[in-house]
Amino acid sequence: MIDNYEAFKAQILSLTKIDLHAYKERQMKRRIDALIAKHKIDSYNVYVETIKKNPVMFEEFINYLTINVSEFYRNPEQWNLLERDILPYLFSKFGNQLKIWSAACSTGDEPYSLVMLLSKFLPLSRIKIIATDIDKQVLSKAKLGLYNIKSLKGLPDEFLSKYFREINDKTYQISDSIKQCVEFKQHNLLKDEYPSHCDLIVCRNVLIYFTEEAKDNIYKKFNQSLKKDGILFVGSTEQIIQPQNLQFITHKSFFYRKM
Repeated sequence: MIDNYEAFKAQILSLTKIDLHAYKERQMKRRIDALIAKHKIDSYNVYVETIKKNPVMFEEFINYLTINVSEFYRNPEQWNLLERDILPYLFSKFGNQLKIWSAACSTGDEPYSLVMLLSKFLPLSRIKIIATDIDKQVLSKAKLGLYNIKSLKGLPDEFLSKYFREINDKTYQISDSIKQCVEFKQHNLLKDEYPSHCDLIVCRNVLIYFTEEAKDNIYKKFNQSLKKDGILFVGSTEQIIQPQNLQFITHKSFFYRKM
């Protein structure tokens, strides 16, 4: 691109409230350049003017920018640990009315997985998950609850048979009884106010795309959102180095307890 990428980042911040300075630049710029080139546009300025006028291309840009890769029970061994150790700990500490936030929830795979797991301990009528993402498009998909069989590969068979309806050989729909347990909201981790007094925050495979400074700020905000002794559950590539500097203690691998 012949234009100034710094100026482009400022334009995008003004237009979308997404701060590209917080993302790893080489990785994000490469993605953006590829998208712009696909439309045979060779100028950042022209592209910005285009997405201002074209709502379809604007939504495409937001969806492309917010990297959405999700699946049910991603890294099953960590979900098994959540079931065996973390949830019993949380129940003993805070009782059965847990406040749980699934941050950057993408297409809903993660919060729906949480509901199904919690259903082994509680009736569905007592389960409520707050699920947020910056991308309105993926939130719409999450509310619809239609999933490709590939995204269900890690899901225990008991949940697939109990809570999904087969639409065709590649598509399944999650039951309304599970959907009713999740409240979806749009939320920007970099600028919006965080939920408070959470017992468990789940944010997995998202912060790897942010700069170290942005990650630290988000972890600090997560810490403030948790009750004392509440748990943060992160992705398999997101172990926190020196968690004590962020007021966390390693509880188990990929699970951090607020000090």
